[in-house]
Amino acid sequence: MEKQVGQTKDVGFQFGIRKTVPISAELAWNFLFSAKGLETWLGKLNHELELKKEYETVNGITGFVRVFKPKSHIRLNWKLKDWPNMSTVQLRVIGKQGKATIAIHQEKLLNAEQRSKMKEYWIKVIQKIDKEIKKSH
Repeated sequence: MEKQVGQTKDVGFQFGIRKTVPISAELAWNFLFSAKGLETWLGKLNHELELKKEYETVNGITGFVRVFKPKSHIRLNWKLKDWPNMSTVQLRVIGKQGKATIAIHQEKLLNAEQRSKMKEYWIKVIQKIDKEIKKSH
């Protein structure tokens, strides 16, 4: 059987997106984990995001924070309320020459349709992040 775009050997379907912003990695990280930043990429949280703890957003995204390396990356389980499956999202900030690249990667998606929906979703999210960063810096 022929593999489809975004299909992996081991983790279902995946999607990744990157955006370089004109601020340092530290400033980008600080924004992404501020109340406004978290709301922009994850959603408004019902309680604080903590390592090895479950989280839920007011719009029904649920999951579990698996890895949290400050100023580097976060890896968490991520599930929309109407999904039968749990996916994994990783957000990473990579600094270089005063700029930061924000990378979002999602894996363990069920099929090409779910990947396509998440591609649309993350493109909008990264555009919002870029807009918010440019507005505040």
